[in-house]
Amino acid sequence: MVVKSRQPVTSGTFEHLRAEAGSLPAADAAFEESSTLPTVVDRWFAENTFHASEFRDLKRLVELKERQELTISVGLPTLNEERTIGLVIRKIRDALMDRVPLVDELLVVDSASTDRTVEIARELGVPVRQHDEILPELGAHVGKGEALWKSLYELRGDLVVWVDTDIRNIQPRFVYGLLGPLLREPRIQYVKGFYQRPIVSGGQLQPDQGGRVTELTARPLVNLFFPELSGVIQPLSGEYAGRRELLESVPFFTGYAVEIGLLIDIADRVGLSGIGQVDLERRIHRNQSLPDLSRMAFVIMKAVMAKLEERQRIELLTDLGERMKQIRQEDGRFTLDVREVGDAVRPPMNTIPAYLARRKALRS
Repeated sequence: MVVKSRQPVTSGTFEHLRAEAGSLPAADAAFEESSTLPTVVDRWFAENTFHASEFRDLKRLVELKERQELTISVGLPTLNEERTIGLVIRKIRDALMDRVPLVDELLVVDSASTDRTVEIARELGVPVRQHDEILPELGAHVGKGEALWKSLYELRGDLVVWVDTDIRNIQPRFVYGLLGPLLREPRIQYVKGFYQRPIVSGGQLQPDQGGRVTELTARPLVNLFFPELSGVIQPLSGEYAGRRELLESVPFFTGYAVEIGLLIDIADRVGLSGIGQVDLERRIHRNQSLPDLSRMAFVIMKAVMAKLEERQRIELLTDLGERMKQIRQEDGRFTLDVREVGDAVRPPMNTIPAYLARRKALRS
C-alpha cells in the first residue's frame, strides 16, 4: 500500500491538520485554546481518567440516574460463548438489576452461535435476538460491529453499555464503572474501559502480556495519525458506554474495526473532553491465535487509513484490498492462504427510517 500526504510533512504537520480537520472541536476550548497538543492530552488524561472504585456506591448511581430521568440498557454481543455467558448474565443481573435498579434492560444479541450460548441465556430469562433478524430489510454482515449497530435498534435505554461476553472474571464494575462518568459528569458522552490483560500461555496466566494488537498496531497508528487520542489506554477495548444521541449519530464498522472507528468519529463529534476512560482493573478472556490477530491488525489498519482519507489527511494511490495472504506451515512446507478480510460500514442509525419510527413509537 502506498500513501502520500497532501502537503509536505514538517514538524508542524499534525498541528496544521488538527486545526484544519477540526479533530479537537470547540468543546475542547475548556482545555485552553493556547495549549499545545501534548499539554491538552496530558490534561485530558488527568481529568477524564477514572477508576471503577469511584463509582461503587450503587445507590448513589441510582439516585443520579433517577434525578436525570435516564434509562440504562446493557447489550451483550455473543458468538459461541457457552462457557462464560451464564456468569456474565448472573453477575450483571444479580448486582445491578435485582439488588439495585441501576440497569433497566439486559439483551443478548447473538451472531448465529452453534453452541449452547442462546439456550443458556434464555434459561436465565434474558431475551436473545439474532442480529441477522434485526432490520432484515437491510441485510446482514458478519461481525461484532454489525451486532452492536443492530442492537441500537433493539435497546431502549438513554445510556447504552456494551460488554464482551468472553470475560472469565466478569464483575459488576465492568458495567457500573462505565456508567459512573456518564451519570456524574454531564460533559462526558462516551466512556472506554481499560484494564490489565494477562494472557493464558501453557496453562499459566502471564501478567500484562495481552492486548497485542492494541500495542503493536492500534496505539502506534493513533499516536502517528490521531495524536489527540494518544492518551486512550486501550482504544480497542470491548467494554464501553455512551449516550444514545451520540451513538446513533456515528457510523459503525461491521467487524474488528468497530472500536477504533467509533473512537475516531466520536472524538470528532464531541471532542476529547467528551470522552472518558475507566480502569476496570483486570480482564481475563479467551485469547486469539496469532493468525486471527494478524487479520484483526489488517482490518484495523485499513479502517485507520479510511478515516484518514475521509478527513483528507492522506490520499491513497491504490484501493485498499479486501484480501490478505497469510503464511501457513504444515508438515515442514509453507503455503499461502488467501483470506477475504474487511469491514463494511453501517451509516448512523439515526438515518434509518425504521429506527426513527421505532424511537418515536417508544416515546409515545
